[in-house]
Amino acid sequence: MGTTLAVNLRARARALQLTHNEVASRAGLGERRFANYVLGRREPDLQTLVRIARALQTSPNDLLGFDTPQVANTVELLRARMSAALDQLDERDLEVVVRQAEVMARVPLKKPG
Repeated sequence: MGTTLAVNLRARARALQLTHNEVASRAGLGERRFANYVLGRREPDLQTLVRIARALQTSPNDLLGFDTPQVANTVELLRARMSAALDQLDERDLEVVVRQAEVMARVPLKKPG
């Protein structure tokens, strides 16, 4: 089963529908290095843990099991997934996504400036 950290890394990535390779990339880590954390073979230093937590849209305390677990709300998970995806977009693609979201929400489009 692995350490609490390893279990929580796998669970959080699964909840956000991210592969381990995607998490590693977003945290600026090599795939093999991240795999060692996911498999419970090694534990990251604090700086690396913070980078992983950011990539997974959570806190180091949550990954280490220090926070009281709460039942995940579907809307919260969807927002976290959207946020994680948006962080990977360049400005042009982000503008396209914002416009699409505004259309879906039927919000009047505003021109920049």
